[in-house]
Amino acid sequence: MNCIIIDDEATARAIISQLCNQTPSLKLLEAFPNAMQAIKYLNQNKVDLIFLDIHMPDFTGFDFIESLKNPPKIILTTSDPQFAIQAFEYECVLDYLVKPILQERFNKAVQKAKSLNVTKLNLNSKKALETPLGNALYININRRLIKIDISTIYLIEAKGDYILLKTEHKNYTVHSTLKKIEEKLPSSIFLKIHRSYIINVLKIIDIEDNSVLIKKEVVPVSRSNRPELMKRLNLL
Repeated sequence: MNCIIIDDEATARAIISQLCNQTPSLKLLEAFPNAMQAIKYLNQNKVDLIFLDIHMPDFTGFDFIESLKNPPKIILTTSDPQFAIQAFEYECVLDYLVKPILQERFNKAVQKAKSLNVTKLNLNSKKALETPLGNALYININRRLIKIDISTIYLIEAKGDYILLKTEHKNYTVHSTLKKIEEKLPSSIFLKIHRSYIINVLKIIDIEDNSVLIKKEVVPVSRSNRPELMKRLNLL
């Protein structure tokens, strides 16, 4: 994967560059001290992944994301863990690394990016719940295949022999199992947090005790699944 680094601190750029160079699946193209230089580069070059600092003078990491029409996948790098929830409101954000970044944690974040790329390549060869194509999922309802944009799904709930698929626009009841649809969805975005629920982690609004707020719905988080949720948000 072609990647770039955006960080105003020279030391941070050097450390992340070293981590990238030690990762065979990454090809580091450039490292930029500010977002404006990176935007000019992106206008002329294709990049698969960006390691982006949040706190930068004049133009923050969030300002940078909002300036891009079609941002590539982004892994945020920061010394401040308090923006994790806000970060995952952006669909392009895959992970949130808190400095100092260790190689093992870095590898895990890169693996998410790799897994998402593989998922995209394989989506058109799977039968949709039956046949997902690109970022779409096709569900079979009353002998009709209905196309759903995967990014609009925010919650999936098990209902006996059926699942309730909740999207930004409409809810669907599908004859399937939670396990089956879990296998069809990108693991970098979707997470099973309870035996009856799968959530889109990018849609999380708030987390309190053993529950998650998504849209206006409070969803329980099982004790066994909570550690993985916290890891995903990098809030440990």
